[in-house]
Amino acid sequence: MDLPYYHGPLSKRDCETLLLKEGVDGNFLLRDSESMPGVLCLCVSFKNMVYTYRIFKEKHGYYQIQTTEGTKRQVFPNLKELISKYEKPNQGLVVHLLKPIKRTSPCLRWRRSKIQLDSIYENSNSDYVDPLP
Repeated sequence: MDLPYYHGPLSKRDCETLLLKEGVDGNFLLRDSESMPGVLCLCVSFKNMVYTYRIFKEKHGYYQIQTTEGTKRQVFPNLKELISKYEKPNQGLVVHLLKPIKRTSPCLRWRRSKIQLDSIYENSNSDYVDPLP
């Protein structure tokens, strides 16, 4: 995947470290889901938390972001267009995407970071959130 903010098999903990180290809302990156093979996660920082949105690849190469039940389903022809939509305010994410966190090494063999997060940066039991309508 030729997107500088796609980090491949990055762990949830390493993702949180990267997104929260600057303390800025709207930092974001894409990573592979640890729990659902073939699914991507759009992760975004907001108020010292990381919010994770699942992105599913559909037939014909289209992408869909997981939304709350009853919300109109949106399909995107590629990930650049999906990201572009959510860079605009009030599109249903907790905060619009402001700053992509670019990978610094090839994403094929990600080495785990040794940085530990302070306990104030821990997410709650609900690791995934749905965009609002």
